[in-house]
Amino acid sequence: MDLRSHIRTIPDFPKAGILFYDISTLLAHPAAWRASMEQLADRVRPYRPDVLAGIESRGFLTAAPLAFMLGCGFIMVRKKGKLPGRTVPLTYDLEYGTDTVEVQEDAVEPGQRVVLLDDLLATGGTAAAAVRLLRKVGAEVPALAVIIELGFLAGRDRLDIPTEALVRYDS
Repeated sequence: MDLRSHIRTIPDFPKAGILFYDISTLLAHPAAWRASMEQLADRVRPYRPDVLAGIESRGFLTAAPLAFMLGCGFIMVRKKGKLPGRTVPLTYDLEYGTDTVEVQEDAVEPGQRVVLLDDLLATGGTAAAAVRLLRKVGAEVPALAVIIELGFLAGRDRLDIPTEALVRYDS
């Protein structure tokens, strides 16, 4: 199935000059959504994950059902202040400032294999921060998997792990 045909692009969102790649249309199409999950499962399974980690918020949409399919756990990498209980934060630099991501303190057991998931890889800043955060809490992070990669932004160059992408845009 051509997943690209189920991804809508929206110009000037969230601000002028940005072309937003919207997976809402993919999620709304049952056969395309199933194909996406099956393809992600085929890409992630060889990494033998114990846990899948979804990056807030659209990463939850891929990681949670995929964890169910693969029979492994699911955890959330969220923005600061969004998780209950004790959390472990990691602050990272953005183009204009900083941001912080967190996981719950007890989300990962040391040595667990945690594959990271998101809907899209752009510049790689948040994904790289999530990898560092997961390692900080003792996880082994063998890969990142996404539905969409914006190859022209070279986000995978900021990562020291393999990146699996179902659809890649090079311009």
